[in-house]
Amino acid sequence: MRIRMNGKPMQCDATSLWKLREERYQTSKHLVVIFNGFQTDQDLALSEGDEVVFIEKGRIPQRDEFEAMLSARHTPHVYERVRRARVAVAGLGGLGSTVAVALARTGIGFLHLVDFDIVEPSNLNRQQYGVRHLGQHKTEALATIIGEINPYVRVHFDTVRVCEQNIAPLFREDDIVCEAFDRADAKAMLVNGVLEHLPGKKIVAASGLAGYESSNTITTRKVMKYLYLCGDGDSDARPGRGLMAPRVSICAGHQANMILRLIQGSEDA
Repeated sequence: MRIRMNGKPMQCDATSLWKLREERYQTSKHLVVIFNGFQTDQDLALSEGDEVVFIEKGRIPQRDEFEAMLSARHTPHVYERVRRARVAVAGLGGLGSTVAVALARTGIGFLHLVDFDIVEPSNLNRQQYGVRHLGQHKTEALATIIGEINPYVRVHFDTVRVCEQNIAPLFREDDIVCEAFDRADAKAMLVNGVLEHLPGKKIVAASGLAGYESSNTITTRKVMKYLYLCGDGDSDARPGRGLMAPRVSICAGHQANMILRLIQGSEDA
């Protein structure tokens, strides 16, 4: 029968996962098995067209093995669209750094990181940086973090402040723009600039994610044809209600998931 193993088509005479494993590997002690998108420790029967990935623990896989693993975990054909996508993340604070890391873990093909700021101590309560990144530009620090998660994601960064004049040239090549700024005026500038100067480009923005109110008030809405908004639309940061990692992460998860839905062709919120 014909199956795919570690991303490559092959002729298989083995009738089960364990028999295939025994044919290909001398030991099973340090192997993870992913079968048609699910990790398993059972000796399941093999059929025509099955996808099997064997992962050796503690070893950095080659690019084709790594992509086969992601494809298997994310369901075959879903990953193919993900690795062809180009996504820009504008603002690399609590929202943006978390969105970028989530997309890197899905194996996004191309990430465009945009921010002008450096990592400072007050960022550490909710952003993806560590103490070792203090003083570095967020673009450079996040590119390093992403490289440690998935070295095969192509990352390009611009260490610039976004303004009305550079929106079009900055984001022209990206499929989707994620708005992840802190200030309401900056959010409005980017959203309005993309809609006006880059017609047809999708943008996923956020509003209302401060404090520790109910997680269930954070939602994703389709505001207009190319604009999606995540958050509760109300709970802005102010004295007595700061930005905290749990709720910021929930909203960032909404943004990342909406971006993935758009990549897969699902345009409903």
